[in-house]
Amino acid sequence: MSCLRALVCLLFPPLAVIDKGCGSLLLVTILTLCGWIPGVIGALIIVNNEG
Repeated sequence: MSCLRALVCLLFPPLAVIDKGCGSLLLVTILTLCGWIPGVIGALIIVNNEG
């Protein structure tokens, strides 16, 4: 995970996972609507699991 990708995860969590698929985007969007911190944590986990 690059530093730029981590920064995007912190600022705009749904934008960071837009290339990971519809399910990931929907999950992070729902988490972000529930609260900013759960959205950031979800985005960081999804982006970190690249393999």
